[in-house]
Amino acid sequence: MTEAAQAPQGGRRGITAAAVPDLVARARAGDPRSVGRLVSLVEDESPLLPDLMRALAPYAGQAQVVGLTGSPGVGKSTSTSALIGELRRRGRRVAVLAVDPSSPFSGGALLGDRIRMGDHVLDPGVFIRSMAARGHLGGLAWTTPQALRVLDAAGFDVVLVETVGVGQSEVEIAGQADTTIVLLAPGMGDGIQAAKAGILEIGDLYVVNKSDRDGADKVRRDLRSMLGLAERREGAWRPPVLKTVASTGEGVADVADALDEHAAWLRESGELQRRRVRRARDEIETLALTALRRRWGSVGEGDRLDELAAAVVAGEVDPHTAAAELAG
Repeated sequence: MTEAAQAPQGGRRGITAAAVPDLVARARAGDPRSVGRLVSLVEDESPLLPDLMRALAPYAGQAQVVGLTGSPGVGKSTSTSALIGELRRRGRRVAVLAVDPSSPFSGGALLGDRIRMGDHVLDPGVFIRSMAARGHLGGLAWTTPQALRVLDAAGFDVVLVETVGVGQSEVEIAGQADTTIVLLAPGMGDGIQAAKAGILEIGDLYVVNKSDRDGADKVRRDLRSMLGLAERREGAWRPPVLKTVASTGEGVADVADALDEHAAWLRESGELQRRRVRRARDEIETLALTALRRRWGSVGEGDRLDELAAAVVAGEVDPHTAAAELAG
């Protein structure tokens, strides 16, 4: 039996451990199909993930990870498409991870066609991938950090993460991005939502999209007023509030400029390192807890749990003692 035959299989993708280094090399050389296959290994939760992450480790940490979040209807996909165009004009290679709602039947992304980003499909400097949120309320799939590592190691200069945007839980994107853009729009009660959802604490850039509509200036004034009340230490980043009309591209260059300014501040202040260490810590903790859940997945099987539950109800043992006995 050959080494490849003995190696773990990559699920339905039919990739072996021996093929991972070659796939990584081709992805780094700019082959979009190889990048897509590596992201699929992540999304499928392939048993080859440890091999893949080890192969990617030396190349990670170069891309600027930008999160875009906001309530449904503010124009996230249109804004993402406009920002892709501006970044490409500046010579950046751009990857997009669009985290979509999940189909209740297949678990796959419902908005996978990404019609609004269609203008960039044939651009070899752009990679767009939809990933299903799989019911995760924060708007991000739990595999998102590893998918980001694939795109980072593949040599993209900027990785845009567009989230589902599901109300208060959308703040989770701040934990995954170097820079978080919060999108708002007039006529949607976003001034109230800003305070209610806590987005004033997580945004690095605030963008009032659809600013050709009535009320855009008021949203901008209200945001600036609320941000001005926040206590900030000396030298802290002060989030700008910008206006765009993403459908026409108006104001998008200002957003790209602000991204560059924030990236420079992150490096100079040391905040980039702090954010990335925190991100890695959270990822390690998530992977460890996932492994523990799988290891103890059968803890509820068999008769012993039922026996202990009955003993707790009868007052013969307390729940803590019962849990310790089951775990032991």
